[in-house]
Amino acid sequence: MSKLNKDILFLLFGELQDDSKSLFSCLMVNRLWCETVIPILWRNPWRYAINYNNKSYLFYIITFYLTDNVKDFLRIHGIELPLNSCQSLLFDYLSFCRSINVNIINNIISTGVSSAYDQFLLQQEIYSLLMRKCPELKYLDMTLIKHQIFYFPEAKIRLDSLCELRCDTIIDSSYYYGLACICQNIQRLIIINTSSKDNQGIVKLIETQKNLKYFEWKDDFREECFIDPYEVIFPILAKKANTLNHLIIVFEYFEYEHTFLLKVLPELHNLKTLIIDDLELNNIQLKKLVYRDLEIIKIDYITINTAACIIKNSGGHLREILLKYYYSLDEGYFIEDSLTFIRTVYENCPLVECLSLVISSSDEHFIEFEKLLKACKNLKSILLIMNHINDVKYNELKSNEADGELLDILIRSAPAHLREIRFSDHFSFSLENLEAFLIKWRGRPALTIITSDHIYEDDDHVNLINKYKKDGVIKDFNRVYKLNVYF
Repeated sequence: MSKLNKDILFLLFGELQDDSKSLFSCLMVNRLWCETVIPILWRNPWRYAINYNNKSYLFYIITFYLTDNVKDFLRIHGIELPLNSCQSLLFDYLSFCRSINVNIINNIISTGVSSAYDQFLLQQEIYSLLMRKCPELKYLDMTLIKHQIFYFPEAKIRLDSLCELRCDTIIDSSYYYGLACICQNIQRLIIINTSSKDNQGIVKLIETQKNLKYFEWKDDFREECFIDPYEVIFPILAKKANTLNHLIIVFEYFEYEHTFLLKVLPELHNLKTLIIDDLELNNIQLKKLVYRDLEIIKIDYITINTAACIIKNSGGHLREILLKYYYSLDEGYFIEDSLTFIRTVYENCPLVECLSLVISSSDEHFIEFEKLLKACKNLKSILLIMNHINDVKYNELKSNEADGELLDILIRSAPAHLREIRFSDHFSFSLENLEAFLIKWRGRPALTIITSDHIYEDDDHVNLINKYKKDGVIKDFNRVYKLNVYF
């Protein structure tokens, strides 16, 4: 029975693996809880939102495991380590570790050693130690790495099990060639593009992977980019089409032709996640994309019509539709396209949980919007973007009646799971409309509201919002910068 209890605790604490505060609290309950939590905390001890620079005890724990020979070697070079106050630690902490984060470990080392040369020597010994002590490595963050750790004697055994790698393009290709010889089962690959130089090592690493499921590319230039690094990297992904399920791309001031991406996207037929930030693509070619397993789509600068085509070509599994639309200034085109899009969502996406939606205050839009709310019963969060181009109804009524009608629709038809509503900057609800809505929302789960309109900073709106926060009707109310309203 005792063993069963510990197994159950391990499963429960595993659900809290992202919540360091709760896990640290559990440590203090009793010995059984402590023994169960420690392996979970130390599985990836670098993941938590704490200031590692000030955690000298982590420096002490890690250096405790260094052998006497290594400590003597370091002392010869003038590196003084903390004196051990006990014969052994309460737990064999590093035996639970399944991850290495180069940057954080270097920060921890810097708390005990000041000079760059001494840090370099100690880093080398600690990476060698981790290769010996960690039974298998699942996660490696090698950004800013200075040591070719794959040359350590135990590296082949430890790194063969690597599942997730985070790296950057400024690292020399030779590092990636070394990893490519050992790590061929990486499932999650996250690349931070910090340099414009051509990195053939990354290309080789991608080529050697047998089961790549998740690929993320994020531009974060530290220098002005004069060449195109994309033409070399992205075509390789087409060769991983049978396994690749998740593609996340974040471009920064992109100035190159993007034909490389439009050639790759149609090949990736097994995608479940497609996220492309800060890039305007050819909408004619995007309309032809067919992803029958797609669950999450987020594309910036996509037309409403193109988005509707992609959704029609999906297999009915979409859970998140998080789009930044642009649309024609011609009212006729907008009305037709936006109504088609709303119908496409409620006819093809019964499982949708998060949705960004462009509407107008026309009767047709309100009718179709209410149909969507009734059909999409799993909806948890919605972003409403109001288009008022040539909107006669909006201009005549100055939005007050239309806004009240929209809020009434939400009261009548919002699904039970709805917990968050985001309003774009054209939603300026009057005090009367907002309070009427909040009164009617009472009794439902507390609502999070996010908006960018400055009207909600005036004293009357602030007082009203605080009143319904105290009543438990509003969980949170945030006014943010316009672009931050988007998911």
